[in-house]
Amino acid sequence: MRTNMSGREEPVVDRVTPSIRIDRSSPVPLYFQVAQRLEELIDTAQMPPGFRLDNEIALADQLGLSRPTMRQAIQHLVDKGLLVRKRGVGTQVAHSRVRRQVELSSLYDDLDRAQRQPRTDVLSFAVVPAPDEVAVALHVPPGTQVTAIERLRYAQDEPLALMHNYLPAGLADVTAEQLTARGLYQILRDAGIQMRIADQTIGARKATAAEARLLEETRGAPLLTMSRTAYDHSGRAVEYGAHVYRASLYSFELTLVAR
Repeated sequence: MRTNMSGREEPVVDRVTPSIRIDRSSPVPLYFQVAQRLEELIDTAQMPPGFRLDNEIALADQLGLSRPTMRQAIQHLVDKGLLVRKRGVGTQVAHSRVRRQVELSSLYDDLDRAQRQPRTDVLSFAVVPAPDEVAVALHVPPGTQVTAIERLRYAQDEPLALMHNYLPAGLADVTAEQLTARGLYQILRDAGIQMRIADQTIGARKATAAEARLLEETRGAPLLTMSRTAYDHSGRAVEYGAHVYRASLYSFELTLVAR
């Protein structure tokens, strides 16, 4: 077991890296041969998510390669999102990327349907005056009381998204305790509030120091961003969300129709 940055323990699959054969007479670069073999072991689950590789020096010695060659092979798979380097742990096989259709749905519900074991830490929960950006999104006067929620969402114990949501105060009886066990949209549905349509914007930017710490990324790592205002059947704005996702573990998918 190891303790992650949220203070929770999580399993590390710590085994000797399976043997890798290389062909020195092949025109294929040695680093790429190693990377291809490691990718095959990952794809066939011989090296499952959480599997911790031997360190680069040990791997280089096993294969009779230089350390720079071994580092290049590892970096190739890190760049593809198949491996992840973690301080104090080493190089591990990453959890598979979460692919999410762009539709009016809850991240919690999507992860649950995909059997990705969603978990939530509620970082803050308070009724506050609406900041200007939130007031505009919810179509209320600046300073109107809103419920502000900040959550850290995990998938299979891997931090995935940092989420800020705002609801008109008094909209529904939502508690921090409920949000640790269920998704926000499920709670709103149970309260009789049905989202019908939403305005959504998707973008990207670099992680701040605080975001990187919570998401276990390096400062400046790429993040996907999503902001959304959801409306009910009467056209009332019932929720505004501003979320960031780890680009190494998450992507949006769209279906395009020709006209």
